[in-house]
Amino acid sequence: MTVNAVKVLLVDDEELIRFGLRAVLDAQPDVEVVGEAADGAEALGLVRSLRPDVVLMDVRMPGLDGLAATRAILRDADRGTGPAPKILVVTTFEADDYVYEALRAGADGFLLKRSRPAEVVQAVRLVAAGGSLLFPAAIRRLAAARAGHAGPAADGGAVARAGLTGREGEVLRLMARGLSNAEIGERLHLGVQTVKTHVSAVLGKLGARDRTQAVIAAYESGFVTPTPEGTADRD
Repeated sequence: MTVNAVKVLLVDDEELIRFGLRAVLDAQPDVEVVGEAADGAEALGLVRSLRPDVVLMDVRMPGLDGLAATRAILRDADRGTGPAPKILVVTTFEADDYVYEALRAGADGFLLKRSRPAEVVQAVRLVAAGGSLLFPAAIRRLAAARAGHAGPAADGGAVARAGLTGREGEVLRLMARGLSNAEIGERLHLGVQTVKTHVSAVLGKLGARDRTQAVIAAYESGFVTPTPEGTADRD
């Protein structure tokens, strides 16, 4: 293992799933599985003691499920107990309310249990490096399915009250389409660093942890309209 190996915690109530993920990740020279948990409560304790960089979190588990565990881990970080690990939700079905709520809560993305080994490794490396594992088409489908049915935690006026500039609004719409900073820059004729500045401003004004939360806020507020066909239309 390298000195700066990415430390990963595996959380799943199925031992076979944990075994498979460990085999894939421990085979990488720059990744180290530092622990395993069979439920959310155990995961919370291990996050506090092991300080992993990335948590692969199953959402449907007995006891404390992955959604509740994600919220608890991020609350801990907000209270100053230490930096929050990156959380990747691991799920069987992408069209899952648990997945959507975990993303709203601050998870950095999700992986399907049928993902190929290379995709798992790539996802871990990406989020550990500060990237966002954003699947805009999947999030659009989730948002479309929930349109008009968001729970009381949803803040429909979040984008309207954020006071985004016109340029920041353009950047948010392109983020919702899944464009990278480089692609946004090309579309708007801006340098990548300028785009990063706009993205940071958008996240700050929305109070979003990452691009995923910002995109969800855009859909839930009606700033970007999700459609069942997977396109994003401007109102």
